Amino acid sequence: MSKPIEFFNRYTEQVETETVYGEAFLNWSYNNPLGQIPLHLFVKRAFFSKWYGNRMNDPKTKDKIPSFVENYQLNASEFEKQIDDFEHFNDFFYRKLDPVARPVSEADVVFPADGRHLGFEKASAIENFFVKGQRFNLEQFLMDDALYQTFKDGPLVLSRLCPVDYHRFHFPAKGKALNSKLINGPLFSVSPIALRKNLSYLWQNKREITILETEHIGKVAVVEIGATCVGSIHQTYQKNSEVNKADEKGYFSFGGSSVITLFEPERVTLDADLVKQSSEQRELFAYIGDSMATLNK
Repeated sequence: MSKPIEFFNRYTEQVETETVYGEAFLNWSYNNPLGQIPLHLFVKRAFFSKWYGNRMNDPKTKDKIPSFVENYQLNASEFEKQIDDFEHFNDFFYRKLDPVARPVSEADVVFPADGRHLGFEKASAIENFFVKGQRFNLEQFLMDDALYQTFKDGPLVLSRLCPVDYHRFHFPAKGKALNSKLINGPLFSVSPIALRKNLSYLWQNKREITILETEHIGKVAVVEIGATCVGSIHQTYQKNSEVNKADEKGYFSFGGSSVITLFEPERVTLDADLVKQSSEQRELFAYIGDSMATLNK
């Protein structure tokens, strides 16, 4: 069994333990040698996620919603729709929220999603990622030398969304959002249960890169990462358009997933609590729209 996943909650200022959706299956798949067989034969493959995602589009799955909300203690008052108004589980999963549920900070840069976040001051020198001895490979992650040269010495923030989280992602700053570039790949889990075993799932998985051109902080790369049961990354923003901080960018269908935000060097300073918790290999829980970094004057 994997050790518990702990994170620091910015709002309660307490270390809390994550309730993991599908924990038994994840532990079996990634920590049991027998689980490796179905993992590589079908679980990581796009057809499996597509099949499972289609199941979540069945109107009968709306019956799962009330118990899911209760079991994971979700705040239904934040939802734009009433629980009975969702058409199926996927409709609930990529739900919109009441606009007042996520106030936008006056900070220069905000978190792009609800979730558990890790922040590092130099993207190409990240070691001990979740466990000691694992190094993040930015070059393979971006698969573009020009982008690698742009972002290798700047900060990186990984925002991990659990299946219980709000699954729409947003822009971290104001600017012009260019077209997105898709890099296809498998769909391994991005839960710490999986990443503790093999961090390279982050740069093997399907991902989509968008460059945000800003006036004051230069270029920002926003990268959505697909994962098991997340066969689709849906972009809802208008390509090559001006966007405001915290504007919606898109959403994930069913499953856990992640967003990575990259900055040019010496442009921003990550929030102190984010850096502190990350240095201790512990994620920081914070909402979309809350402060992530400040502009270096």
